[in-house]
Amino acid sequence: MVTFADLNLNKLLLNAIADLEYQYPTPIQKEAFPIVMSGRDVVGIAQTGTGKTFAYLLPLLRSLQFSKENNPRILILVPTRDLVIHVVGEVAHLTNYMTVRVGGAYGGTNIKTQKKQLQQGIDVLVATPGRLLDLALTRVLNVRFIKKLVIDEVDEMLNLGFRTQLNSILDILPNRRQSLLFSATMTEEVEALIYDFFIQPVKIEIVPTGTPLEQIKQSAYHVPNFNTKINLLKLLLDQNPEMDKVLVFISTKRLADLVYERLEGEEDENIGIIHSNKSQNQRNNTIKFFREDDLRVVIATDIIARGIDIDGVSHVVNFDLPEVPENYMHRIGRTGRADLEGNSIAFIDEIEQEFQMKIEGLMKKVIPLLELPMDLTISNEKLPFEIPKKGGDKGYLPAHTLKKGKGAFHEKKLKNQKVNLAHEKRKARKAALKAKNPKFKR
Repeated sequence: MVTFADLNLNKLLLNAIADLEYQYPTPIQKEAFPIVMSGRDVVGIAQTGTGKTFAYLLPLLRSLQFSKENNPRILILVPTRDLVIHVVGEVAHLTNYMTVRVGGAYGGTNIKTQKKQLQQGIDVLVATPGRLLDLALTRVLNVRFIKKLVIDEVDEMLNLGFRTQLNSILDILPNRRQSLLFSATMTEEVEALIYDFFIQPVKIEIVPTGTPLEQIKQSAYHVPNFNTKINLLKLLLDQNPEMDKVLVFISTKRLADLVYERLEGEEDENIGIIHSNKSQNQRNNTIKFFREDDLRVVIATDIIARGIDIDGVSHVVNFDLPEVPENYMHRIGRTGRADLEGNSIAFIDEIEQEFQMKIEGLMKKVIPLLELPMDLTISNEKLPFEIPKKGGDKGYLPAHTLKKGKGAFHEKKLKNQKVNLAHEKRKARKAALKAKNPKFKR
């Protein structure tokens, strides 16, 4: 079996990996290393939880030479600030015995601090697209020294509407660069981006896109409404002590807050919540406490479904199903990491059964359906957002009944008739005067 020592890593990187207690590279890490080292453009496709971050960091750091240049030479683009923080932390772990300056840049925080860090000098810059453009446009960031570009989770960037920013960034970067793209899924829009900006990339596909990890046991319940979903989640947590580290994914911030309120009293201090309306410090602390097993349950939107590596997540609960099938793959990829067994449970209402079919089509696999527990309390009460609005399934208001029209040509109102009649008289009088005196111009 291939170990990290069999790769062409220097002693400094091997020491850092030993500190992390890693011994064997994952398939994507093993396949990507020599190709990235060769300088070719690379597109890497592998399931979430298979070590894609190290797959590009290890060869890039291995080839990075010491330099006194203050401008970054490696640029890593990621979709969210949480992922920026995660990747910066991974670089810091791997460069524990190296002299490498790494910095992160993302929105929602003071840009002056990030400008100051750039002015002091950076070798590796991890950034979100919007903040990177802000720094480049203010000329604090000089991108012409960038030799290596990584686009991580590009499909999520496109889902978040970053296509224009990505195009702008790729246009201003030096043409002579190595470009790497790593993701768990591949879409037509991603393929178009690769076609436009990559040069004969080598595609490394460990498994076809949409293939879930074999060690993740999937199951689902058909649940009628929100209140019953809450009752089911409480029941599963009460009756299954093996659910000791649970991520509950919810599509919207409003519903995430509502679920948190319903569960908070049940779990006391053992529950946390993460979404984009929470402060960065609160999000960081929640992830920290979850990693350290101080929280049993964390409720989250898709903000941490990508790239955040949390060991030992026993269960992922999809409180609702995402409309985009690829997002389901990223969600369940938070469990079953590093070859450990994982569990995924989905709560699916009637509307979400359409999403279920799309997810199963992507995976080419049916999610096993379980019977609802006998002691589950089924609620007949629906919340306001679950009640269909009048005027159709989209909630449009019914159209007003229109009075019978009179057609495009109809009798003018009497007052308008009088005005128009007076106007015609003035025109006739003017014509008569012109006929009598050709020089008349009034």
